[in-house]
Amino acid sequence: MRIRKMTIEDYEKVYALWLSCKGMGLNDLDDSRDGIKKYLERNPDTCFVAVEGEDILGAVLAGNDGRRGIFSHTAVSPEHRHQGIGRALVEAVLEEFRKLGIHKVNLVVFSRNEAGNAFWEKMGFTKREDLTYRNYLIDQLKRIDT
Repeated sequence: MRIRKMTIEDYEKVYALWLSCKGMGLNDLDDSRDGIKKYLERNPDTCFVAVEGEDILGAVLAGNDGRRGIFSHTAVSPEHRHQGIGRALVEAVLEEFRKLGIHKVNLVVFSRNEAGNAFWEKMGFTKREDLTYRNYLIDQLKRIDT
């Protein structure tokens, strides 16, 4: 298994990976091929895939706003979990954030995503009780919650 930067050519396999992960939240606009293409163009050095042969075992989207890093859509295929793949993906992103001078990162996990919350806690990410997460949809999005 090796970790490499994600490209738009990985999209179909990564999207299938996301769909295989219970608790992932996807939407038709942001997670479309065009939406992910824009994300990768804006964040070319902080999105990674874990590959073995032609298979994608895991993926992470991450970006930054110049001050804070943001993790999105971190996933490892259910049959390849507990092998260090998620940790390797996160560490690859954190190394790139360090190079960019980013010192703090944020992420959002659905409360019902037990596996995701357990993973992030194991990675040392703390739960904030002092914040209220808010959302505003500019355009209506069809949500696919798996």
